[in-house]
Amino acid sequence: MTDTPGYSVFDQASGHEQVVFCHDRESGLKAIIALYSTALGPGLGGTRFYPYANEADAVRDVLNLSKSMAYKAAVTGLDLGGGKAVIIGDPHRDKTEPLLRAYGRFVQSLGGRYYTACDVGTFSEDMDIVARECDFVTGRTVEHGGAGDSSVLTAYGVFQGMRAAAEVAWGVPSLAGRRVGVAGVGKVGHHLVEHLLDDGADVVITDVYEPAVRRVLDEHPEVDVVADNGALVVSDIDVYAPCALGDAINDDSVQLLKAKIICGAANNQLAHAGIEDVLESRGILYAPDYCVNAGGLVQVADELEGFSFDRAKARAARIFDTTRRVFEVASDEDVPTAVAADRLAERRMNDVGRLRGLWVG
Repeated sequence: MTDTPGYSVFDQASGHEQVVFCHDRESGLKAIIALYSTALGPGLGGTRFYPYANEADAVRDVLNLSKSMAYKAAVTGLDLGGGKAVIIGDPHRDKTEPLLRAYGRFVQSLGGRYYTACDVGTFSEDMDIVARECDFVTGRTVEHGGAGDSSVLTAYGVFQGMRAAAEVAWGVPSLAGRRVGVAGVGKVGHHLVEHLLDDGADVVITDVYEPAVRRVLDEHPEVDVVADNGALVVSDIDVYAPCALGDAINDDSVQLLKAKIICGAANNQLAHAGIEDVLESRGILYAPDYCVNAGGLVQVADELEGFSFDRAKARAARIFDTTRRVFEVASDEDVPTAVAADRLAERRMNDVGRLRGLWVG
């Protein structure tokens, strides 16, 4: 995957417990499952089906995402570890029943160390197919006893995190009268728009997928639209909500952004270490992504107890308190909010995880 002399997959996956490469020639499946930590319990994380440009990009994504899932579960207070999977391919063209069932057999082979769910390019109906070969599947359809679309509580949790950020920035836990820019109005983003409008916010959106924009405008013609994410970043907004893919906050956008708050559903929003320091220096309050977007994890994790939407929603509402706690630690310890969230997650993984070590199912 690289020509760098002395390069090792172990170097790239430093800190991860296990990385599994899955290949089924007959169905065309090429997948990677990564487990960052199972110190708190089995890894739970979605399956991303995406046409990566190359295998190295897929490896980088699954490693970053699985680490984020471990921190997300820890900071949210769940007894779960961090896992993630990616399937390399175009879900519109390559997704088939044989491929999904082959993937299910690979997940089954891990014996419960990894529970899978939905992510970009996969849906609850896909998880029902995976479950025909596998016992360790969440995010299933309601008809099969599952939680259904996990984007519902993902968006709700992001909204709660945004309320906590608003309280710090403006003294009131509300977005009423604020202009919020939502980048990506797909599975999660369009639900977030609903919460924002109900709260009295002024909303502007963008998405590379025109039908997603059209769906929002058909339901809410009062919403404004800009051409692309670059235009959204430089526009006069109070809150920037990245809800598409990662790396939204990079060396360019961090200097151009006018918003006072960053709070969105996308994973791995900061392109590299050090961006959090620039945000801090510019007075931009960052609500750490894995803290505020944990509602989906809370929703699918609730299936492990026998799903109750009311119970899961009540747990997702606590993301307000978790985000507030992150801001308090950042202030008390004089560190950026991203560092504060990491510290809270790492302390819990260390304090509780030492009792368990490696999860073996």
